[in-house]
Amino acid sequence: MLTSISPLSIVKHRGGFGQTVRPVAGSIVASPVLGNYDPDPDYFFHWFRDSAVVIDALRLLHIDRRIGDEALRHLRDFTRFSLALNRLDGRVDAAVPGRAQRVEPGLLQYLREDHDLARAHGDAVVGETRVNPDGTLDILRWARPQHDGPPLRALALLRWVAGGQLDASLLADVSELIRFDLHFTLRHWREPSFDIWEEESGHHYYTLRVSAAALAEGATWLQGGGDTVQAQQCREASQAVLRWLDDYWVDEGTDEHGAPKGYYRSRVLEGGKPSPKALDIAVILSAIHGVGAEALHGPADPRMQATLARLDALFDAAYPINHGRPPGRGTAMGRYAGDVYCSGGAYYFSTLGAAEFCFRAAALGGDEARSWFDRGDAYLATVRAYTPVTGDLSEQFDQRSGAQTSAKHLAWSYAAFISSVRARRIAAESQAPRG
Repeated sequence: MLTSISPLSIVKHRGGFGQTVRPVAGSIVASPVLGNYDPDPDYFFHWFRDSAVVIDALRLLHIDRRIGDEALRHLRDFTRFSLALNRLDGRVDAAVPGRAQRVEPGLLQYLREDHDLARAHGDAVVGETRVNPDGTLDILRWARPQHDGPPLRALALLRWVAGGQLDASLLADVSELIRFDLHFTLRHWREPSFDIWEEESGHHYYTLRVSAAALAEGATWLQGGGDTVQAQQCREASQAVLRWLDDYWVDEGTDEHGAPKGYYRSRVLEGGKPSPKALDIAVILSAIHGVGAEALHGPADPRMQATLARLDALFDAAYPINHGRPPGRGTAMGRYAGDVYCSGGAYYFSTLGAAEFCFRAAALGGDEARSWFDRGDAYLATVRAYTPVTGDLSEQFDQRSGAQTSAKHLAWSYAAFISSVRARRIAAESQAPRG
C-alpha cells in the first residue's frame, strides 16, 4: 500500500493527450502500476475516496507500530496536498488556447469539455471524484460529481486527531481540512451525485451513510472545540440523513425466527428509475467505513445483516469459483448482480469488507459472536486461497478461474486487508476469557 503514497519516482505519460504527470508528495494513487486499458486500467489518479481509505489504513498501521514517524510524514504531505487542491480553478484551465489541439483526434471523444472543466472551482473541486497526482485537474471525461470523498476524508482525519499524536502545526492543517470537508458535506448531502462505482447518478446509501458518520463525529469534535453552532448543525444533519436511510429498506417480511428479510437498497436514482444494482456490496462497505455508535445502519443492525446474507447468496450462486468450495471457505464477493467491469468480480475489497463486517459484528458480543467470527474467518480464507505467494492484491480475482485481474497492486485492496485484520484482532480480544 505504501508504494501508492507519494509515488514520486513514477512518471505517467498520457501521450495521446499531450500530458506528462509527475506526482508530488501527499498524493495517493489508486494503483502505482501504470496501465492504459491494455488491458490494465489507468488508475494513476488521486481518487478522493480511495485516498481517504488508504490514509485511514495508514493510521491503523501507525497504531499497531508497524510504521512509525513515516506515517506522520505521509499524513502531513497528504493534508498539505489536499489543501492545495482547494485552490484549483478549472476556469483557468478551460481558457488555455489550443487545449484540444494537443489531443490525438481518436481520443478527442474522451477529452473533457470546456464548460465541464470550468465548473471545477471552489468546493466543487473535492466533488471531482479524482485529480492527477501532480495536483492538477483531471482533463478526461468522467462521472462527476461524486460526494463520498469529503466525508470519508473527514472521518479518517478525525480519527487521526483522536489519536492525540499530531504536533501543533500538523493539527492546525488537519483541522482546517476537516472543517472544509464537514462544510462541504453539510452543503451537499441532499444533492444527487454518482455512486461509489462512478456509474449512476442519484442518492446513494453509501454516500449518505458515510456523510451521516462524518457529520456525527464532526459534531462531537466541533463541540469539543467550542463551536456549538456548527456542531448542532452537523448533529441535526446527521440525524436527518439516518432517517432518510430508513426508507432505503426493502421489506420482505420475516423469517421463521422473526428476523427481518429484505435488504437496504443501494440507491435511489433521479426520476425514480429502477436500477439492477439495488443490491450492492457498497451498503456493507458503508457499515464499516462509517461505523460509529449508532445501532442502526451498522454491523449490529439486523437489516444490515440481512443485506449481507442476500449478497452472499447472490454471489454464491453467480460465481463459478464459489461452487463446490471446500469447508471453511466463504463466498467470494463482488459488487452487484451482472457486473461486467473487467472480469465482473470477485473483488478483494468486497470479500475483505464482508469479513470486516463479520468481525465488527462479533466484537459486539452476544450469543452470535462466535458464529460471526467464524464467518469472518471464512471470508478471509477465500482471500487467502486466491492470493499468490507474493502477497500481491489486485482489484479483482476472476469469478471463474480466480486469477487476478483489473488494476494491479490496488491500494484499496491492501487497505481493506489491513482494516479487516485489525477488526479481527479486536473481535478476538473481545471474546478472550477474562480473569
